Amino acid sequence: MPVAFRLPLQVFFEREARHPRKTFLVQPVGGGEVQTLTWEEVGQQARRAAHWLRARELPQGSHIALISKNCAHWIIADLAIWMAGHVSVPLYPNLTADSVAHVLTHSEAALALIGKLDDWPAMAPGIPHGLPTISLPLCPAGTFDFTWADLQKCSPIQDNPAPDASSLATIIYTSGTTGLPKGVMQTFGALGFAATRGTELFGLGEGDRLLSYLPLCHVAERMFVEMAAIYTGQTVFFAESLDTFLADLRRARPTALFGVPRIWTKFQMGVYAKVPEKRLETLLRLPFIGKRVGHKVLAGLGLDALRIALSGAAPVPEALLRWYQRLGLDVLEVYGMTEACGYSHVSRPGLQTLGWIGQPCPGVEVRIDPSGEVQVRSGATMLGYFKDPQKTAETLTDDGYLRTGDKGEQDAEGRLRLTGRLKEIFKTSKGKYVAPAPIENRLAEHARIEQVCVVGDGLIAPMGLCVLSAVGQAEAREVLQGALERWLEQVNQTLDKHERLQHLVVVNDNWAVENGFMTPTLKIKRSVIEATYGEQLPTWSERSETVLWQD
Repeated sequence: MPVAFRLPLQVFFEREARHPRKTFLVQPVGGGEVQTLTWEEVGQQARRAAHWLRARELPQGSHIALISKNCAHWIIADLAIWMAGHVSVPLYPNLTADSVAHVLTHSEAALALIGKLDDWPAMAPGIPHGLPTISLPLCPAGTFDFTWADLQKCSPIQDNPAPDASSLATIIYTSGTTGLPKGVMQTFGALGFAATRGTELFGLGEGDRLLSYLPLCHVAERMFVEMAAIYTGQTVFFAESLDTFLADLRRARPTALFGVPRIWTKFQMGVYAKVPEKRLETLLRLPFIGKRVGHKVLAGLGLDALRIALSGAAPVPEALLRWYQRLGLDVLEVYGMTEACGYSHVSRPGLQTLGWIGQPCPGVEVRIDPSGEVQVRSGATMLGYFKDPQKTAETLTDDGYLRTGDKGEQDAEGRLRLTGRLKEIFKTSKGKYVAPAPIENRLAEHARIEQVCVVGDGLIAPMGLCVLSAVGQAEAREVLQGALERWLEQVNQTLDKHERLQHLVVVNDNWAVENGFMTPTLKIKRSVIEATYGEQLPTWSERSETVLWQD
């Protein structure tokens, strides 16, 4: 019997009617000031914008692009697009002009809403000639065809549109770790299935608070912030900038927070910058005092009210999870792909087992195929890739399972452990296959290593390329050399012989989104790493030292 669920617009209209004056969105506007928007105000602005969009007389189900950093009007614009009967196509706010042009052209966007952006001049050349643009509040300076004020001059629509569950709601373009981004088509039914079932897991409600800071165009933030807030009635606070992030976090004092592993690592590094690691560890071990110290550390980060802490998009080092546990916070792992609305597996509070992701989410079927690939099926599975039936057929099985591309195993309780990516496995010159992800996860547990990528295709043995944390970069090389040598030896002792790293290479580059080393969701682009250092790898492989420094 099908699982009952409600659709996003239906739930929004219910909340708009039930508590119109409750605060929904809190938007920083500079200088420490914020704009507060109630459910009624959000509804009215979205309804006015929907009226304007309907008046354009575009074909029903037209694709409307949304290019903006996270802000209140990202969500309002998304709702307006849906109310007008169209499909939202969000873009990452830090794409190159070429990537902007690719997504807008491929998605057949009919309009583009331009919101809060850091470097619009670098993106603007990617807007195809003749594509109408609409500026949202907080948009950068520039020339646009219409403004949000133009849309707000319309009277609000009076109906409550109710698109079918099978209607296309959004096309989410992947972050492009393995080439050009693909347009994942998700229906209102898929969003509703994942949001209805997912929000039941943690008991969150109208008194809870969220902080939105990861890109809303990514499926994780879309589900854990936008959809979760609509379905539970939580208040959403937005981050203004990197410079104000800590103040934004303290203002929100979120009770639920989703982060990628690098964000949780950044929090830890920020603490170590103020309190030496060894001193903090000593204090945390003290009876009675340790608990108070942990709470004080969390309060300094603005995380003292946090009840549900989630991490996803990449594996989390176990040492980092244990560190947060010592502070008094359980960071729960989440696993899910864009192609499944991010809805697949999650650890449950009190049932966490380090090294394993949690059990399947309600309504999710899981199987491991003979190659070891994890395959999932649920009501949150995508329709397919936009304009790419061949790739769709390769990704969805005949019986509706999603091929994740991840290798994994399950324990007796159904918990999942990932053991690598099918396509990331490489072969050394000795003919041995190596899965880099688990090794990278182990290496990253060292407090001085911020980013790591294991390579070795065609080499005699694998090697790890790493970027040091700010604390590590400040230390003398002679001091760090010995520590890294001991760490490499310790990690190698946990690996099979053919997996053991011949070298650990400390590189000078900063792997960031801006220079193309990372995706907008802070995943390392392995192909870029290999292309950048490829010519040096054979030379490094012949060196006798175990820890090398790029000069």
